[in-house]
Parts: sequence; C-alpha cells; structure tokens
Amino acid sequence: MAVVITGRYSGDLKVRVRHELSGTECDTAAPLDNQGDGSAFSPTDLVATALGSCVVTVMAIAARRDGIPFDGASFRVEKHMAADPRRIDALPMVITMPAGLTVEQRERLEKVGSHCPVHRSIHPDIATPLTFEYPD
Repeated sequence: MAVVITGRYSGDLKVRVRHELSGTECDTAAPLDNQGDGSAFSPTDLVATALGSCVVTVMAIAARRDGIPFDGASFRVEKHMAADPRRIDALPMVITMPAGLTVEQRERLEKVGSHCPVHRSIHPDIATPLTFEYPD
C-alpha cells in the first residue's frame, strides 16, 4: 500500500503538505541560508526529522513487543549541509534512553534503532553517526 503525501505551493517559498491518510497538514519553508525566512521545517529539515523519529519509533515498537520500558526516550539530530552541491552532508544524532534498562535491553534497542527504514534509505555519502546516552 502506498502512502500519499500531497503539497501545494503557497507563495513566499513555502509549501503546505498533507498526509492524505490522516489529513494532517504542515508547512515547509525555505531555510534562512537559502533565501527563505526559516518560519517552518525546510524540506531537508524533514529528512533529519524523519531519521530521528524513525529511530525512536522502531525502538518503541521493539520495546512494546518485548516489554521494555521506553517512556521518556528522546532524540536530538543536527542537520549539516554541504555547499557544492547543496545537499545534506551529515545527520549526527543522540538518543537519550530511559533510565533503568539492563545491558541486554540496551543492546537490543540499540540494534533495532540502528537499522530503521529511514536510516537504511539515506544515501551512504551522508554521515549518520548515532550515539545512545543513558541517564543512570
């Protein structure tokens, strides 16, 4: 089954996008460093967002299935751009994990998170270092 996302240019370097299945909408805007006002996610920001949310989502799926506590997990991803040609150069990410996980639980979730579909879809020329932090 294909998922359909539609978009319509709304002027001033902005696009309104819609997830057709849910009806959820959001705006994108050209970034400050490329003639835009930075008032919303840029298209390349959404790539970084997709990576972070995918890693956490697949880990949450595994945690739910295996009875591993996962509430409070979070991510921080940085998007670094290259200039010539203009493209995403690196997406370093830190996942902050919940406290109290066993070594086995940590290893299981890290393995799952490191192989999410978005990560597998990103071109290998884009650096995607992934770090896990544990509060204990």
